Amino acid sequence: MEKRPQATLLKFPGTNCDGETARALRLAGFAADIVPFSDATRELICGSDLLVLPGGFSYGDYIGAGRLARLEIQRKLGDALLAYRSAGGLILGICNGFQILVQLGLLPEGRLIENASHAFLCRWVRLRTLCPDNPYLSALPDVFELPIAHREGRFVARPGLAESYIASGLAPLVYEDNVNGSACAIAGLQDDSGRVFGLMPHPERFLYSEDHYDPDWGSGRVSASGAPSAGVSDASPPSAQSRWGWGYYFFKSIYNHLVRRDVSVGAGDPR
Repeated sequence: MEKRPQATLLKFPGTNCDGETARALRLAGFAADIVPFSDATRELICGSDLLVLPGGFSYGDYIGAGRLARLEIQRKLGDALLAYRSAGGLILGICNGFQILVQLGLLPEGRLIENASHAFLCRWVRLRTLCPDNPYLSALPDVFELPIAHREGRFVARPGLAESYIASGLAPLVYEDNVNGSACAIAGLQDDSGRVFGLMPHPERFLYSEDHYDPDWGSGRVSASGAPSAGVSDASPPSAQSRWGWGYYFFKSIYNHLVRRDVSVGAGDPR
């Protein structure tokens, strides 16, 4: 039986999207374990192909989204996440996980602060991929939809930094409609290696076509070749009678990347 890539999800007090994210990973082909942070060890992390920080409200976000989780990671694990990344490991942060990764400095410098509306936003958004070869986005079209649910999701940075992230490819995902006021409409960031990725939208909430707000979304509004029919946006399903939503293809992107990488390693190529 073929070995499945191993994903480890760290669950902090207040994390509430771990179950849905683990389900998404398993559907995409992963073996996925949810690990309470109190049980996390350097050895456990190093034994994973993918480390995931899911969404939620770690430690209640009482002194800033992701800040207490960052302090606990540094206290308990030290530089384990840095070492894991350097050894080739992939790290994904979704919503609160994105906030934690920014706090840790594993993603480009900046902050995720209260939305420009000062309100909690729970809605669907259109997103644009700027780096289609990103390991987390390669199975997705240029434009697609995912839901968001956050109050502190507006990315801000020192003058000129956000623009430089767009220009250099460190911001591979942006909002088509800048719903929360993020600098340069940034919805996701990656590090220089491309192995660490964080995004505010929730791919785990759009796994099946019926998860979409439009009941006709998966009803075959595309050509037989798989290309969108005339007048239909790129956010349409990838094939007629599609079972899967775009979130599934997000996680499948990661799975495909790891499988291809392991095949290359087995052939003697460096990781």
